[in-house]
Amino acid sequence: MSEAPPPSAAPDTASAVHSGSADRFGYEWGRYAELKDIYEEQFRRWTPFLKPEDWRGLSFVDVGCGMGRNSHWPMSYGAAGGLAIDIDERSLASARATLAPHPAMEVRRQSAYELNEVERFDLAFSIGVIHHLAHPETALANMVRAVKPGGRVMIWVYGRENNGWIVRFADPLRKALFSRLPIGLVHALSLPPTAVLWLALRLGLDRLEYFRLIRRFDFAHLRSIVFDQMLPKIANYWRRDEVEALMKGAGLEDVRLAWVNEISWAAIGRKPLA
Repeated sequence: MSEAPPPSAAPDTASAVHSGSADRFGYEWGRYAELKDIYEEQFRRWTPFLKPEDWRGLSFVDVGCGMGRNSHWPMSYGAAGGLAIDIDERSLASARATLAPHPAMEVRRQSAYELNEVERFDLAFSIGVIHHLAHPETALANMVRAVKPGGRVMIWVYGRENNGWIVRFADPLRKALFSRLPIGLVHALSLPPTAVLWLALRLGLDRLEYFRLIRRFDFAHLRSIVFDQMLPKIANYWRRDEVEALMKGAGLEDVRLAWVNEISWAAIGRKPLA
């Protein structure tokens, strides 16, 4: 079963924030802050519902912006600007550096649980964040509130399909060990599995589209991905029906899902006009 909790009342903000992994991801985004060209392809795969030209003129909020790369690409496509939020100062410092060429973007220290904008944006999106939260439904509700009537909400999350080996073997190790270790030690321990993955990819590992994609990554990029899997306190792997239910439970209409890299789900929905 996934770790996704049932819908609940709004959590205590402080306890909810600390139940997540913002400090651990802050270490990651402070260390892996380089903006690489390959990130654009990743972004476009994670957001399959929008072509580059679709971003023109849109205002948006990026919930859990990390080092800011997922706000950079929309701005480079002609988006009007908006807000990027995160809560660790290392993530925010990297995001401000990444988004410095885009003065229409505000970078703010704020959690998904604290997002309090009302009907301000055309689009709210969160890439790789919702599945790491103890209360994903609360974060999603805040995103829905932040968009205008008729605006859209978009997420990208881990899928359970084709990730059974992670759920059965790697994820228990993350929960029992890596999520409890000092983050610097976890980064050091990410080196051996990265070397194994790098070698396997070069020996022909290509069963999934995801492996065919990451075969093109350099070693440092691969290591950041392995490290990203090892570090969080919470990581949910959701089936298609669970992702669809999460979106519809937030009151979104015209919900659509896309199977990304054969291991994950992108979803988008529209806020009712009424």
